[in-house]
Order: sequence, then C-alpha cells, then structure tokens
Amino acid sequence: MSEIERVFAEEYGRAVAVLVRVFGDIDIAEEAVQDAFTEAVKRWPDAGVPPSPAGWIITTARNRAIDRLRRESHREDKHAQAALLQAQDDTLDEGPVQDDRLRLIFTCCHPSLATAAQVALTLRLLGGLTTAEIAHAFLVPEPTMAQRLVRAKGKIRDARIPYRVPSEADLPERLSAVLAVVYLIFNEGYTASSGERLVREDLCAEAIRLGRLLAELMPGEPEVLGLLGLMLLIEARRAARTTPQGDLVLLADQDRSLWDKALLAEGRQLVRECLRRNEPGPYQIQAAINAVHSEDPTDWRQIVQLYDHLLAFTPTPVVALNRAVAVAEVDGPAAALSLVDGLKLDKFHLFHAIRADLLRRLGRVTEAEAAYDRAIERADNAPERDHLRRAKETLSRSTG
Repeated sequence: MSEIERVFAEEYGRAVAVLVRVFGDIDIAEEAVQDAFTEAVKRWPDAGVPPSPAGWIITTARNRAIDRLRRESHREDKHAQAALLQAQDDTLDEGPVQDDRLRLIFTCCHPSLATAAQVALTLRLLGGLTTAEIAHAFLVPEPTMAQRLVRAKGKIRDARIPYRVPSEADLPERLSAVLAVVYLIFNEGYTASSGERLVREDLCAEAIRLGRLLAELMPGEPEVLGLLGLMLLIEARRAARTTPQGDLVLLADQDRSLWDKALLAEGRQLVRECLRRNEPGPYQIQAAINAVHSEDPTDWRQIVQLYDHLLAFTPTPVVALNRAVAVAEVDGPAAALSLVDGLKLDKFHLFHAIRADLLRRLGRVTEAEAAYDRAIERADNAPERDHLRRAKETLSRSTG
C-alpha cells in the first residue's frame, strides 16, 4: 500500500467529517476531500509527503471548497452563499458529541431516513467503504446499494435535513443505527469483503475508538457496552487468525497464547457488567457468545442457548446459520445440516462453506466438493478464498 493509499484509508472519514462541520453540506465535503486527494496524487510523489498528511488534506480541501463556493456565490447561488457563510465561522457549537466523526454518524442517522439508508450512507462517508463493500455488508447487489445511496443523499438535500449535532434528547432515538454503523465498520475491518488482506486494521481501530467514545457519551446504554465488549473480544483474537504467511486460521485451530489478554479481560468485564444490568439486547448477547468462545473448553450448549436468545431479537438467516454451527457441536453435523439447508443464503459464501464442512463430516464427499466450489466462487477476500481451496484439496486428496 502506498503512502497516499494509507492516508486515504486512515483519514478519509475524518476529513469528510471535519468538512461537513465546516460547510454543513455533505456533497461539498465529499467533493472537496476527493479533490484534495487528487491533488496529493499529483504533488506528493515529487514534493514528498507533508509532515501532517491529514492536516494537509483537510486544509487543501477546505481552501478548494471555499474557492469554488466563492465563484458560485457570485452567480447568486443561495446554497453556495449559505455554505460559504457557515465556513467563515469555524467555532460552531459542538453540542454533546465532541468528536467530528462520531457527530457526523449521529447526524447522518436522522430518523427521517430509513435505517438501512442511514447505515449505508454513513459507511460510505465515514468508513471510507466503497459501494461494493457496503453492498457486501448488506448482502444486496451493488447497483441496488448505489441507488440506495443516491436516494439517501437526494432526500437529505430535498428535505433540507440540517447537518447539526443532535441534542441529548435526540441521541437515544438514533442509537440503533449508530451502533449498526460502528459494528459494520468493524466487520469490514476484521474480515475485509474483498482484496488481498484478511484484515483492515485501520477500520478495526476506528470502530473500537468510536465504540469507546460512545461508551463515554452514553454509559447508561447497555447495548453500547455490549457492542464495545463484542468488538474487544473479537479483536483480541486477531494475532492468531492468520499464519505468518497470511493464511486464515479458524477459531478452533488458533493458538490461544497469541490472544490479547488485556482485551479479553476488558471484554469479559463489559459482558459481566451487561449481565448485572439484565437489559439484554443483540450486541450484549453476541458479546456473551464470544466470551464463551474465549473459554477453554468451549461450552457449546451454552452457545446454542445464547443463539436462541439472539434469534428472538434478530431472527435473520445469518444468525440461524451461526446457530447451526453450534448445533453441530452439540447434536452432530446431520442435525445442523437440516437447519442450514432450510436457509436462503445462496449468495453468502459462508453459507456454502459451512454446508461443505458439514457434508465433509458426514462423508458426503462429492456434495462437499460442490459446496466448496460454490463458496470459492462467492468469496471475494483472497485469504478466505485460499483457505476454502485448501480445504477442498485436502478433502479430495483424502478420498483420492
């Protein structure tokens, strides 16, 4: 990854968030930041990377946007005049949320937008995710997601939804979408939907940073603590998830001595705090599941029971698929396969990967190989795809 690519991955969301605060307009902010990165591509290879790359991007973007708005304001463009007027006052009241990126998440998660649109738009702006990556997170075709993003921006523009910090009273109403955004940013970082790397550490770190800020902002919300605990428990395993060569290592095969003990302890403590509050929600239950996974030996019956609770909150095919994995450890692969075969997740590569493993355990080799092929076709992440290929090759050799 080049230095410009690294700065883009790490700082795009922050730069957009700062410029939205400065200009009060998302399109102006996005265009300005993209212009600044285009200028960086031209200048940095010869002039060198500046001492503060993020500061250079933000300053360049702000200046470019102001120049453009001044030209447009002379043509009696009322929108440009308003944005220019706001840009001249950088000391805006920040309200209860002091972090630019977190404030923009709350702002984009406006209740007049559908939750899916709130989440998708914020992932695009703050996570720096491409339309294809967001479509993968929602399990929808890329053109569908592109239309959803266009409609969300259009509604914000046409309804003149203000880009302002929500009041304390507005925060809880927007919390569900905000948590979904943070978790999807983390998921894209922990297992990138495409590319040559399994993990995007920058997205994981940003999601955990935002989770900690949310916990400080809203310490009385158990789902906030649950999400933070969930991310910490998963992140604790990162060092053991790949070999030194970058190959994927499944949870059952990981060297637990490589797990981050401090993150494990913090995550487990948050789970205990959630249990004491006794106000269960989906993120808390997922955190509890991962806390059980962190124990050796794993209590699979308890995990099945926790998934039963999770299904009551979020009765989705993906949750049912994960529950089936636990059922396989308790009641065997045949019982799990009967559950998996009833799910409609044909486009999801892990659905086929799990089917393949269950069929392998049942000795149904030809069907398992076909399921591996379907999983490989649908996996866009190189380490995951390579792992599936190796699993299929191992199966074929053992029966050849």
